[in-house]
Amino acid sequence: MPKKKTTKKKSSRKAPVRTYTSSEKRRAKTIYNELLKLYPDAHCALIHKNPWELLVATILSAQCTDALVNKVTPDLFNAYPTVQATAKADLEDIRQLVNKVNFWQNKAKSIHNAAKMIVADFNNEVPKTMEDLIKLPGVARKTANVVLGNAFNINTGVVVDTHIARLSQRYNFTKHKDPKKIEQDLMALFPQNTWTMLAHLLIYHGRQVCKSRHGLCDQSPLCKKYCSNAKIVAAERANKTKKKASKKKAAKKKATKKKSKAK
Repeated sequence: MPKKKTTKKKSSRKAPVRTYTSSEKRRAKTIYNELLKLYPDAHCALIHKNPWELLVATILSAQCTDALVNKVTPDLFNAYPTVQATAKADLEDIRQLVNKVNFWQNKAKSIHNAAKMIVADFNNEVPKTMEDLIKLPGVARKTANVVLGNAFNINTGVVVDTHIARLSQRYNFTKHKDPKKIEQDLMALFPQNTWTMLAHLLIYHGRQVCKSRHGLCDQSPLCKKYCSNAKIVAAERANKTKKKASKKKAAKKKATKKKSKAK
């Protein structure tokens, strides 16, 4: 009889978390402290008065700017100021109040169902654990981290958005691109009591200096010392200056020739 082919089972083990040397941790601490000096007032950009409002704003902020969310939420919170009021609201009314953000129909549904679940299962209170928060519709780990860190001052993990992912790679905090793996690396590198502020600092620096495009890394002492993008930006800027000077020289030469011919 022919032998049956045996297929190897894929390992279910997670990739090991990167281990950091004491030198790497000292470097990370130095960068953190420098960022803290630059942005001492760094905070959550989503305007909120309580955990429920922050949860709603964070759900709305997925693939949307914080500035736009802050324009939308006042009318929503005026109409439905509590989680109980939101749970009793008509879904279509919620949709109309948030229809300026992208994916507004799905987000409105998530907010409505999250409110109903909080009322039914959590005694009208936004849960204070990762395990319970991610049970809510529209809430994944990133949203839960935002709420836990900023509403309850609980550091369960590190928020990883596009700014944080970009800076984590440029500052050599991680080699990964996957947000879950980046978070694990940041948690291993930085002390737990800094995780929420760390996210704010990286977001502030990412928006103002270490941008995805047209960054100012070559003008920042911190970036010049630690950011891999600083030399790239400096070279690009030098190249642009060189091209500009070359065009100016060519135009001047052309104008001179034109003058001499006219004589």
